[in-house]
Amino acid sequence: MPFVTLDDRTVAYRLLGGDTQPLLLLAHPLGMSQAVWDSVITPLTRRFRVLTWDLPGHGASEAWPAARGEITPATLAAEALALADLAGAERFHFAGTSIGGVIGQQLLSAYPERLLSATLTNTGAVIGSAEMWQTRANRVRREGLAVMSAEIVPRWFAPAHTEADPALAAGWRVAMSRNEAESYALLCEMLGRHTFVGRLGANAGEATRAVPLTLIGGSEDGATPPSTLAALAEECGAEAPTILEGVGHVPSLEAPARLVELLLARLSLSPAMAEQGVDLATGLETRRAVLGADHVARATQQSTSLDRPFQQMISRLAWGELWTNPDLDHRERSMITTAILAALGREELTLHLKTARRIGLSEAELRQVLMHVAVYAGVPAANHAFSLAKQLGWGEESE
Repeated sequence: MPFVTLDDRTVAYRLLGGDTQPLLLLAHPLGMSQAVWDSVITPLTRRFRVLTWDLPGHGASEAWPAARGEITPATLAAEALALADLAGAERFHFAGTSIGGVIGQQLLSAYPERLLSATLTNTGAVIGSAEMWQTRANRVRREGLAVMSAEIVPRWFAPAHTEADPALAAGWRVAMSRNEAESYALLCEMLGRHTFVGRLGANAGEATRAVPLTLIGGSEDGATPPSTLAALAEECGAEAPTILEGVGHVPSLEAPARLVELLLARLSLSPAMAEQGVDLATGLETRRAVLGADHVARATQQSTSLDRPFQQMISRLAWGELWTNPDLDHRERSMITTAILAALGREELTLHLKTARRIGLSEAELRQVLMHVAVYAGVPAANHAFSLAKQLGWGEESE
């Protein structure tokens, strides 16, 4: 697990998936850790570069320094933005559960220009009451998380899940007890002090309202029941939330397959894009991610009145309609493109052999692509492609 120092505090994070895929940040609930996403990461990395991290004093992240005083949604959102910057993503998708959804609301209200989409689960514009959170913070400081976990953890899950799998709650009691009590207490106080009433939806700016927003909850969630999520939807002017039947507060643990299905469906191309086509800006964003910003800048600078419409067409068609479409990931599209260019003997093969390395294709994968070319398009075409690949640094030197 990698670590990074942010404002003199060590933060534990994971960054998985292809470098050129769109970034998806996942923020975990209070009292838990980034391990809540373990069951959803693998299927999500087929389409996204996924970043998870531990909140202050949670998991493997360092506790919140006493000298800094209170924690606010703004400080947590700043941490999320710093991690996105670390991943090199100007814009990203975001999904957060519970307090993770509060971070998402802060990003929506203050930094909508950074968001490609937001998915908020099991959260609310207001969660509980200030008195309830202060009482919990005081008890955590007095009694400790190990004692409090026996009371709190069972509320996270639908009764049917803990009855069928008693180890689920027992394991998360252990995990919660290992978090740092003061950081947990400060986060409780943050939830009691801050709400997002009047900061989203009709009261927000046009950029905030333009961010695609999905709300998901659980029918058995006692902490943020469907009514709380419905109030958030009304506050945001969003579609009615999707409520997962028989699920409690943490769908990534109780219904990971259903959550992945929803995320993949909601974060794919919007119906408007599917019907009307992908805009130029989206195509350019994908083109820069795959080929590199320097290459795209050179191509743009070198274009003239003659070929500028052609360059725009490439960005919309090849990089928007094809490479942006999530039905195939960038590795798969790289292999297809390399094989076609090798079979046809096109000059763009050089660019896409370099791109294959940038995306992360292995030597064995490239070899198999070109072996297919040999069988289905002819040995001379494959021989030329192998020779060109070696000139570009593919393969180890012969003994």
